[in-house]
Order: sequence, then structure tokens, then C-alpha cells
Amino acid sequence: VQLQASGGGLVQAGGSLRLSCAASGRTNDIRSMSWYRQAPGKQRELVATISSGGTTNYADSVKGRFTISRDNAKNTMDLQMNSLKPEDTAVYYCNADVLGYTEHVPYALNAWGQGTLVTVSS
Repeated sequence: VQLQASGGGLVQAGGSLRLSCAASGRTNDIRSMSWYRQAPGKQRELVATISSGGTTNYADSVKGRFTISRDNAKNTMDLQMNSLKPEDTAVYYCNADVLGYTEHVPYALNAWGQGTLVTVSS
């Protein structure tokens, strides 16, 4: 599975951005998908997760402001980010948990996209 993130950019505080993640390859084996972010000098942190069935979970810092969604038919995942704050500035990565079979042998992996930079100015 390969993931391609897009949609980052520069926005003023209070503004909005929409990130997208396109999956390719063995997309039928994708289970949960997530967005992570890594701010300068900080560890990568989980922002939001969505299961294959659509159940969502969010970090407390983004609850009520960010919305994660996915379209299984199009193999895409989005992150709508509203009311952005300077502390949301980070490189955002999409992530997928993959579980399937290759020639009847089970396999599992964790796939990462290349990251997209979000900068929120005050």
C-alpha cells in the first residue's frame, strides 16, 4: 500500500484547510487509517483515526475543530481542519494499518505517506 498526502499550505489563525490522502496498491487490505503530525522539535503525535467502518477518534487538542473522513470506494481519506491555531503548525502524515493475505500467508504492515506541511500564522 502506498499513501500520498496533499493539501497542506499556509493559512492564518482561524482559517481552514483540507488535507487529503490517496491510497494505492492493495487497498482492500487497509483497515484503520489515521492522521499524525509532527511539529518542529516535537515527537510525532496521533491527530485522528477512522476505522474501516467509519468509527472516529480524535486527540483532545483537535476535538470539535478537525473532522476525519474516508471514502472506501475512492481509497481516500480527508482531514478537514477548521479554526486552525498556530500550535497546529506541523508536518501532517497519513497512515494506514494493512492486514491481508499473500498467497494464503497472512501479512500486516503499517504504511506512511510522505507528509504535507501545514503552517498557521498568528
